[in-house]
Amino acid sequence: MTLTVKPIAILDDNYAWFLRDEATGVTAVMDAAVVEPIADFVKAEGGRLDWLLITHHHGDHIAGIAELASRTGAKVAGNANDAQRLPKLDVAVKPGDVFALGTSEADIIDTPGHTRGHISWHFPSGEALLCGDTLFAAGCGRLLEGSAAEMFASLQKLSALPDATKVCCGHEYTLSNIRYALSVEPGNEALKAFFELAKSLRAEGKPTLPTTLGTEHAINPFLHARDLAHFAELRLGKDNFR
Repeated sequence: MTLTVKPIAILDDNYAWFLRDEATGVTAVMDAAVVEPIADFVKAEGGRLDWLLITHHHGDHIAGIAELASRTGAKVAGNANDAQRLPKLDVAVKPGDVFALGTSEADIIDTPGHTRGHISWHFPSGEALLCGDTLFAAGCGRLLEGSAAEMFASLQKLSALPDATKVCCGHEYTLSNIRYALSVEPGNEALKAFFELAKSLRAEGKPTLPTTLGTEHAINPFLHARDLAHFAELRLGKDNFR
């Protein structure tokens, strides 16, 4: 693969993502919410930071961007349609655009639901999907601004990508998501097996991410929703699950 993608564990349960186009050495960090842990990670990866990319406007995804850009000279790219809520953009992308990270190109996908201006970045050549708070391992994002219909449509877009696509999302919510998923799909053997794997990884202090879309098709009840009404029922159930 021409694109390396690595998680950076930050805050309580967030992930930023480090990307490097191996053909050119161009690098980026997706959703830089803090400064020092990300700066330290970038230093350990060689110290180069060319881009700071954004999925959506929430502070736990953007709070470190201005300082990192000032320190490193990295350029900032995010959704033109939500620019008023983002750090100053050097490149304003729109859904349907193609963004070049060296030789690795990302398709910009409109994925509202969690927020109105949420976008996802799909790098086909690197088989990587940077989906912020839209799709999670065994779950999906809360509907904080958007509607169930918007999130359902967004997930359908992402679900149509190749099964080998790595799902690089914004939070380590996997164990909680699986517990809910098992409450609605108690007979799902793939889900049970993934639960054991996820528990083992977390016990070792390792991330459960990325998963793949193939895995999500097997374990994620939100991708199994029969229709919009079923999806809305599932989302409400997760909101109230304890």
